[in-house]
Amino acid sequence: MTTTVRTRVAIVGAGPAGLLLAQLLRTAGIESVVIDSRSRDEIEQTIRAGILEEGTVQALLAAGVDTHAHQVGMRHDGIELRFDGVGHRIDFAELVDRGVWLYPQHLVLQDLLSTLVPAGHDVRFGLTAQRVEDVDGERPRVIAVDAEGAETEIAAEIVVGADGSHSIVRKAMSGSRAGLYREYPFAWFGILCEAPPSAPELIYSNSPNGFALISQRSDTVQRMYFQCDPDVDPDVYTQEQLWEILQTRVPGTTLKEGPIFQRDVLQFRSFVARDLRRGRVALVGDAAHTVPPTGAKGMNLAIADVLLLGGALRAFLLENDARPLDGYEQAALHRIWKAQNFSWWMTSMLHQMPEASDFDRMRQLGELRSVTDSRAGRTYLAEAYTGWPMESFG
Repeated sequence: MTTTVRTRVAIVGAGPAGLLLAQLLRTAGIESVVIDSRSRDEIEQTIRAGILEEGTVQALLAAGVDTHAHQVGMRHDGIELRFDGVGHRIDFAELVDRGVWLYPQHLVLQDLLSTLVPAGHDVRFGLTAQRVEDVDGERPRVIAVDAEGAETEIAAEIVVGADGSHSIVRKAMSGSRAGLYREYPFAWFGILCEAPPSAPELIYSNSPNGFALISQRSDTVQRMYFQCDPDVDPDVYTQEQLWEILQTRVPGTTLKEGPIFQRDVLQFRSFVARDLRRGRVALVGDAAHTVPPTGAKGMNLAIADVLLLGGALRAFLLENDARPLDGYEQAALHRIWKAQNFSWWMTSMLHQMPEASDFDRMRQLGELRSVTDSRAGRTYLAEAYTGWPMESFG
């Protein structure tokens, strides 16, 4: 037996994009159903880093999300670019009068679910989307199954794919026309360790031995990364070897070491879907695009998509005005490609490319000096890192 559910908007994916969209629609009085293959506990406990632009925090608060970013997150008003063994601070507050918040993604998800679920919003966990039917019709349908194989059909006026980089919704929209992408010839080896912070702000380090990022998680837990081969085995290194590698990547800074309790390898890929909207089906977040983490744009870009699409759906479903929905793709792509460029620029400026020559290395150092020696260069980095103004329809 197939259970049929009817709603105005079907949202596939209970990540930050899908849940915030549900909250925006709920406050506008628009019914929606959110489905996700994971349990609520899995969603809330999957630890991922998070750097939130001020505009993202403001968007969450304006949407009525009970976020604790200001209480639990750490505000940073700058970052350090380190090269030639010397640190160069990019002062966000002084340059653009903005900052960012270190607030892990799983806490954002906890905030969103703690807002939606007590309000009685229809969020269905353990329900895996299999396909989308009638993509070009006026009632597109999401076909999903639970762990026992029972099928649910969700018939909606709008279907939104917020289901990540392997999106079922995108596949239904575009088929083999997936999108434009760039593969990078390196990855990040990430660790979580028990230690106090090694620096008051994040350090992005370009060294002769390769890139490293010294980040933070709390007063007692720190997150650090170093450039590595994409195929490296996370268990190949001892803790002593990991600390030696990290220390050589940040010359001039003595890292505070501690027990390493988590390690993983983060692959690098840039991607933009060829189609962000087809008829009454649209994409947001990682279903629409992915960026390297160097520019801290991933979750912020997803929130920017949602603000645009949320306003477009309000106009379409409440006022029968299709113009914002028709303009969604173009408006979203304007920011997406700016973010892709910034993420690529930060990545290429800070990482060592395979087979790079001595000329390439010296040119890269010249580029870093061009940024740090110039107020205009520092301002561009600060403006892009802290985020361009968020836009919405209506």
